[in-house]
Amino acid sequence: MSRPTTLAADPSLLGDGRSTERSEVRAAVTRFLLIGLLTLVAISVPVALWIRGQAERHILASATEHTQELADRTVAPLITEQLRAGEPAALRILTRTLAPWLAEGYIVRVKVWDPNGRIIYSDLPSLIGRSFPLPRWSTDLLAGGAERASFGTQREADNEQDYALGELVEINVRSADAAGRPIMFEAYFDDEAVREEQLALTEEITPVFALSLFALQFAQLLPATRLARRIQADQASRRRLLQHAIAASDYERRRIARELHDEVIQDLAGLSYAFAAEETHGPPGERPLFGRARSILQRNLGTLRGMTTELYPPDFALLGLTKALLGLTAPLAGQGIEAIVSLPERIELDRDRAAMLYRVAREALANTVKHAGACVVELALVQNKDRTTLTVRDNGRGFDPDSPSPDGHLGLRIMRDTVRVVGGDLVITSRMGEGTTVVATLPRV
Repeated sequence: MSRPTTLAADPSLLGDGRSTERSEVRAAVTRFLLIGLLTLVAISVPVALWIRGQAERHILASATEHTQELADRTVAPLITEQLRAGEPAALRILTRTLAPWLAEGYIVRVKVWDPNGRIIYSDLPSLIGRSFPLPRWSTDLLAGGAERASFGTQREADNEQDYALGELVEINVRSADAAGRPIMFEAYFDDEAVREEQLALTEEITPVFALSLFALQFAQLLPATRLARRIQADQASRRRLLQHAIAASDYERRRIARELHDEVIQDLAGLSYAFAAEETHGPPGERPLFGRARSILQRNLGTLRGMTTELYPPDFALLGLTKALLGLTAPLAGQGIEAIVSLPERIELDRDRAAMLYRVAREALANTVKHAGACVVELALVQNKDRTTLTVRDNGRGFDPDSPSPDGHLGLRIMRDTVRVVGGDLVITSRMGEGTTVVATLPRV
């Protein structure tokens, strides 16, 4: 009886599994952060534009309110019949009244219009008394319409003196003169001062919004990390179970192979020698019987030895994966299956990964022999700087991958989970009547 062996999962594969788990969690958290960052950018850009627009509307509304107050309380009461007639004294009074606002530089130009398009007053004396066509919005404003505020470079005929000032903020409001007649008060503000006020408001609002978004992102990161770690723990448990199952399978194969070799095969070999002796020296009438028995026994011994060889994994350190795979294809010719093999002379794989690819090839070829009804099978092994790929393809009857696992293919699906233990993948593609292809890919380490 062979000595019992302690069953343990291969630590190298478990180590690779843990490394893969950590890298998967890191990748998941990194993806989450990148997606979150892209989301922040995607949200922040339109929101920043919205904040800027809201700030601009707020500043223009504030400027319009101040302009309306200036028109109603300061300018309109001084629009008298004398000022309309262009009397210097009346003009000087209004000029002195507006001087503080103009001196600050915040307001750079003022005009007062009557409904006929005549400029009643302006801080630019050359414009007083001149008439210009009024745009439609001015007519609507004087008739009681909404105030008008805008940014822009002044290009109208009444703004010849203002071309050099560049972009200005133009505010137009309706008021009534001392006699109650409608007038339009037009004020031009330095756009730089208005823009500075807009920027200050934007800078006041934006950080609060940005901090809120980052706080939301951080609040989501913590549960996402915990979830990733929980998934990592579940995957680790599943991988350990799979690896123990593979280790148990290998252990059981070795145990059966040893017991067959050390006990059953040895006993049957001894019995074969006894039959041979009886065939030579026994009673003449019984010699043919012993000869037939010895032949049957030797055939069964050959079968058992073949089973033992299949059960016991090859020594990859001695043979190498290429020779081990060739050993799998060698018996196919005797079963009427042509094997087309493409294997490199030298393959750089550790023992555990070589054993894993060997198991996949063995399972796939066994399915081909038992279930596919194929006459040709292709076996290829390719290795590049990133990965090692094993392909087994047959021209058999195929099967429907969406249907419940047919006999024999369940083993490959178990192998797929096993390959994923070390960060690889196994893909099975098949169509009815078009054969089956099994592709196993392992990362290089």
